[in-house]
Amino acid sequence: MVQRNTWQRDRVRTALGDAAGFVSAQDLHAALRTDNTGIGLATVYRALATLAASGEADQLQSPEGEAIYRACSSAGHHHHLICRSCGRAVEIQASDVEEWAQRTAAQHGFTQAEHVVDIFGVCADCAANAPAAPAPDERG
Repeated sequence: MVQRNTWQRDRVRTALGDAAGFVSAQDLHAALRTDNTGIGLATVYRALATLAASGEADQLQSPEGEAIYRACSSAGHHHHLICRSCGRAVEIQASDVEEWAQRTAAQHGFTQAEHVVDIFGVCADCAANAPAAPAPDERG
């Protein structure tokens, strides 16, 4: 079924492209509400699902289990490094992961294996700007 393009979906697509890194539907809705678009949260969820299904958006789960999205700049299968602090995302190719996934599936008699690998950490900028850890108490 072909989805017709609506002004609401166009506005969600634009807002997603303007977002820095991955964002939740609620955060994107808040940004759209700030711009007085009149677009409801349910419409944002539907638009994001459509954009993800068409490959125009990446969707993954945050470490807390929430679905997060960002405009996709790469076609085809890829993975991400995502900063837990600022949300910065880097698309990466991971041939070792691809080979491991296929080999592991084959060892267990599986075919047509698919996988999702996203790595969450703290980027170099955020790590450099993090406050230093307090020194251990030396009073014993």
